[in-house]
Order: sequence, then structure tokens, then C-alpha cells
Amino acid sequence: MKARLILLLLLTLPVFGFAQAKLERLLEDREKMHREWRASESKKSGIFGNRTKKDMIETNEWMERIIQKDNQIMDELKMLSEIEKTEITYEKNDYKFISQKQEREIGLLKRALQEKDQDIQEKVSGKRTYEWTTFLFFLSTVALGYLFWKKRA
Repeated sequence: MKARLILLLLLTLPVFGFAQAKLERLLEDREKMHREWRASESKKSGIFGNRTKKDMIETNEWMERIIQKDNQIMDELKMLSEIEKTEITYEKNDYKFISQKQEREIGLLKRALQEKDQDIQEKVSGKRTYEWTTFLFFLSTVALGYLFWKKRA
């Protein structure tokens, strides 16, 4: 189980690093596009310094490119989120497996402890029986000795 987790982490680390680099590249591209959009927004190539239809179309095209880039960034973020969710799920399952294994081992240890306690109780009760038997034998020996002494005397 641990080997599988380590293998999964080793496989996802390069992907995660690559995805992070890709995300940074996408953000840089978006920043460049935003600067271009700002430049096109300030263009005024019409008569008397007004904006022309062509200027506005160019501005809208830059805005569309920025929106497409934003969508790519969102897709990349979703993918990173899914990778993290998958890793967390695997870790959760591994910890769940470990805790279940430990619970089984604790159950086995509790049963073994109960069996040992029963063995101790049986030995203690056997010892009590031996003590009572010895005590009764002693009393009967004393009584018989007294009767024998009384009969002889």
C-alpha cells in the first residue's frame, strides 16, 4: 500500500510541476494580451482623433483572445484541482486502510488479553481449590491425631 502511494506521488510530481509551469506560462500570455488590448483601446486612427470601427473591432478581437486565454487558465486550474483531489482521495484511502488494520490488531490484542485474564482466573481458582483441599487435609489430620491420642491415653 505504501509502495503504491509512493509510486503515485512520484508519478504525479512531474505532472504537477509541469502543470504549474504551464499555468504560469498561460498567465504570462494573458498579461501580454491584456497589454495589447490596452494599447488597442487607446488607438484612435479616425478623423479628428476619434476611434474607428476597425479600432473597435481590433479591441474586441483582443478581448476575445483574452477570454479564450482565461478559459484555458480555468481549465488548467480545474485539472490541478482534480489532481489534488485525487491525491487527497488516495491518501485518505491509505490512512483509512491503516486505521482499519490497526483496529483489527487492537481487537486481536484485546482478545488475547481477555484469554490471558481467563487463564489467570482459572489458575487463581485452581490455587484456591488446592489451598482449601490442603486446609481440610490438615484439619482432618489434626482431628484424627487428636482422636488417636485420646484413644491411646
